[in-house]
Amino acid sequence: MLDTKVLVIIPARAGSKRIPGKNIKIFFGKPLIEYTVEQALQLSFVDRVIVDTDSPKIAKIAKNVGADVPWLRSEKLAGDKAQVVDSILYLLEQLEKKEKYIPTHIMILQTTSPLREVADINKAWEMMQNTDATTVLTICETHPRLYNLLQNNDIILVNGSEKQSTNMQAWPKGYLLNGCFVYIVGVEALKNEKLIITKKTKAIVCPKWRSVDLDTPEEWVIAEVLYKNKKIIESRIKEL
Repeated sequence: MLDTKVLVIIPARAGSKRIPGKNIKIFFGKPLIEYTVEQALQLSFVDRVIVDTDSPKIAKIAKNVGADVPWLRSEKLAGDKAQVVDSILYLLEQLEKKEKYIPTHIMILQTTSPLREVADINKAWEMMQNTDATTVLTICETHPRLYNLLQNNDIILVNGSEKQSTNMQAWPKGYLLNGCFVYIVGVEALKNEKLIITKKTKAIVCPKWRSVDLDTPEEWVIAEVLYKNKKIIESRIKEL
C-alpha cells in the first residue's frame, strides 16, 4: 500500500459520568490519556496524532505529551448522544478546509485501553495493508451463546436456537468488539458510508484479559490489577 497518510484520532470527552474525569484520572502515576498518546507517537507509519476533546484541561495534557489539538470539539458533538463518527467526519472536514490536510486512513485509539500494546496496533495495520479491508478492528472471544435481556427480565437467545446442543464446543466461537483497542478505517470508505464499521471489515483477535474497557469503577479496579500483574499473567498463560 503506497502513499498512505495515517491520522490517529484519540477521542477524549470531558463528560464521563461513571468515572468522573476519567481521561485525566491518574492511572499508575500519570493521566490515563498519556498512555494512548505516547503509544500513538511510537508508531512509525503514523503521520499525525490528534486528540479530539471538548476540554481545555485534557487538551493541555495532550499537548504536553506531544499530541496535536488543533481546536476543541463543539458542545454539539460532545454530548452523551453524540456519535463518534459524526465528530470524526467533522474533524476531517475541518482539517481539509483549514489546513488542506487529507489523510488516507484514520486510526481511532480510545483512551480507555491501558492494556493495549503496540503489537496489537501493528497487526491491525498489517492487515489493512495486505488485504482488501476498508476497516480493521480488534475483537476478543466471548461465550458463544449471546442473549438479549428484555425489560421484564426475559432473556432471548439472539444467535441460535435453544434446541441446539448445549455443548459449547458444538457452537461457532463468539466474539465481541473491543473497539476500545483499535479501529483503522479508510477515509474514502468512511466518507462514502458514514460508518466506521464499513462493508469490508476484518478483525484481529486480541486476548480477552487485555480487552478490558474502562467504563465503570469496577473495570478501573480490574484494569489496575491486570496492568500491575501483566508479566505474571503472561508467564502463567504460557505455562498452561
